[in-house]
Amino acid sequence: MTAAVTTSHRPVDGEKRRTPAVITLLVLATFVVILNETIMLNAIPNLMDSFGVTEHAAQWVSTAFMLTMASVIPVTGWFLQRVTTRTAYATAMAVFIAGTLISAIAPVFGILLAGRVIQAAGTAVMMPLLMTTLMTVVDEHDRGRVMGNVTMAISVAPALGPTISGLILGFGSWRLLFLLVLPIAIGVAWSGLRRLENVGETSESTVDWASVVIAALGFGSLVYGLSRFAEGEVGRPVVIAAVGAVLIVGFVFRQLHLQRVGTPLLDLRAFQHSTFTKALVLMAIAFLAMMGSMILLPLYLQTVRGLSPLMTGLLVMPGGLAMGLLGPTVGRIFDTYGGRVLVIPGSVGIVVALAGLSQISLTTPYLLVLVLHLVLMVSLAAAFTPVFTLGLGSLPSHLYSHGSSILGTLQQVAAAFGTALAVTVMSVRSDQVIDEVGAVAAQVSGLQAAFMVSAALALIVVVMAVLLPARAEGYGESDEESAESAEDSAADPDGDIDAELAELCEHGREPAVCGC
Repeated sequence: MTAAVTTSHRPVDGEKRRTPAVITLLVLATFVVILNETIMLNAIPNLMDSFGVTEHAAQWVSTAFMLTMASVIPVTGWFLQRVTTRTAYATAMAVFIAGTLISAIAPVFGILLAGRVIQAAGTAVMMPLLMTTLMTVVDEHDRGRVMGNVTMAISVAPALGPTISGLILGFGSWRLLFLLVLPIAIGVAWSGLRRLENVGETSESTVDWASVVIAALGFGSLVYGLSRFAEGEVGRPVVIAAVGAVLIVGFVFRQLHLQRVGTPLLDLRAFQHSTFTKALVLMAIAFLAMMGSMILLPLYLQTVRGLSPLMTGLLVMPGGLAMGLLGPTVGRIFDTYGGRVLVIPGSVGIVVALAGLSQISLTTPYLLVLVLHLVLMVSLAAAFTPVFTLGLGSLPSHLYSHGSSILGTLQQVAAAFGTALAVTVMSVRSDQVIDEVGAVAAQVSGLQAAFMVSAALALIVVVMAVLLPARAEGYGESDEESAESAEDSAADPDGDIDAELAELCEHGREPAVCGC
């Protein structure tokens, strides 16, 4: 059963180069909420002084945010199909604003932590909502350009977070980090609700609460275990991560069962589309490498070279800005020439940049570090926009929300794993040589080893890039051809939803609505 809501029409040729207003609004809102994921990184000393907590406890303002994201995102696939675009937007922004207000006025550290959890719950909805809406309302031949604009926002936000927080903390309390965001978030939410229109159709479905609990415990435990492992612990974090992995396996089996007898919380039939699966692997490894570099470079610049957090943020900011600002250009190239001309050189650039960073020393010029980081970010920009577009574009429309949720969840896991791997390799190598070369030189050796391991893993990105097609399956098909594809997919005995959608096509429903 579906409840009809306003459906956006595909743009005609004269409108193809215009970004739909709904996407612009969602990009702006997503920028605001994602900025808060990294804005607290420089505030740890301030929180320690303000609340009298240890550094380990203060780190929880970031750890709790990441854990909540990993736990909530798997549920968004069902949630976005269940509610209208306006309802999802209003819910996400209201929750985020509430969390921001609670954090700003928190009298004790526990209240601040609760505010960050609430903030993250709202943030977790925005990225899948943006990606799902984009894939629904943007014409296939124009998705690269629009996805490039999206990449610009979601790349610049985390890059600017530490720099902005460093500037603000130089003039006032950590509370300003929330008090300055609060009116901006309220203004964005109000503007969006005034102009936002509903997109697509909702579906009436029940939620499997067992899947919700298993997903939250599984992904939350895995990310928590990996994050604690990255901070130097071994025994308990490994056990927690292992329990999380087992729960995730149980979650997968339950979703496969529900695909046959009910409604899955996260529809894993997205993995039946090979382009989506390849794009997912490429994105995960590339994101892992990016997060590893984001933790290693500040360690090198601050601990080894003695730079302040603000100077560190300024040095790496050009790379983040370049990654974001190149997004629209990368998107236009993708629309014209396809993904391979971008993804293959981009993947090679990732390997080259990480290999170059593995040669850093006590005297490496800062300019060289900046250039290598810039090459890494530009290469990631060349890869991410085509990979997101190819991966989601290869799915039928009824799987857009689930595909977006899978991508978002894997990003959180890859971020935790990348951080844990980088810190572990660095620590192991440093411990091996510290007696021979001294503490500082040992840390440099550990950093070199960690970057080299990341470069080796990035070779998988090159392989996946070669295997990816230039276009998603069905690119440029007419509606009639797309309907025939849906009818063919209905032959799958486990694909009851696909069969129903194919039948709707035969009865004259709009392909964009019924999932062709």
